[in-house]
Amino acid sequence: MSFAFDDISCGGQLQVGTGVCKAIKQGDEKINGSAHVEGPMVVGSPDTFPNSQATLMVAPCTNDDPDNETPYSSLGVKGTTPTAVKTRGNVYIDGDLYVTGSTDTLSVGRLEKRHKVADSKPKLFDMKHPSKEGYRLAHACIEGPEVGVYYRGRLRNRNVIELPYYWKDLVHVESISVQLQPIGAHQNLIVKRWDDEKVYLQSNGGIPIDCFYHIYAERKDVNALVVEYEGEDYEDRPDKEGNDPAFSSRINTRTI
Repeated sequence: MSFAFDDISCGGQLQVGTGVCKAIKQGDEKINGSAHVEGPMVVGSPDTFPNSQATLMVAPCTNDDPDNETPYSSLGVKGTTPTAVKTRGNVYIDGDLYVTGSTDTLSVGRLEKRHKVADSKPKLFDMKHPSKEGYRLAHACIEGPEVGVYYRGRLRNRNVIELPYYWKDLVHVESISVQLQPIGAHQNLIVKRWDDEKVYLQSNGGIPIDCFYHIYAERKDVNALVVEYEGEDYEDRPDKEGNDPAFSSRINTRTI
């Protein structure tokens, strides 16, 4: 038997089904304004789900009220506590996930296995080959026992290499190293001195300088990398976040 109503106002509880729901209590202790629907239940467009797929199925809204915002979101949740949505069991998302706040995700299962494999192997990037049709290009990042940065280029008819202005706040000046490659002829180049802003060169007999340069330094905005440590996996590494004050005075590469 079915009934058709235009409007319904239900005080107390709404019960659909014959089961007793302890979560919303019964009798004198009942939670007013609560509802229990044994399900399955569809909210929204009746044509979205071809069959029963869940206890609660939320579909796009078909209400065409011009005073409401469109397009409708299928599900909106705004909680008054930090835990607005709580699930028990697996969550499957068929589509993209957009997060505007921070996330704290425990990596387990297949994802954790992939993380451990990635941590133990060279760091790769893979891209479509720029020159050969039907090929791909794979490169690996350089690795070393420091959190390092580099600056490279060519110096012509000058004897001073200007370092990036932000290096004075980014790197340990006492970790800077410089490699020079003369171009065209031997110039007997030497590094006279350096600071956190400039590298000063000198050539034999004042010969005009023309050279390539590579300059490396260790970052000081994070703690020095703990290269060797006792443990079974990544979680055993000291100072994983790179901000423990106990490790703040270390430098892995020192050139002064």
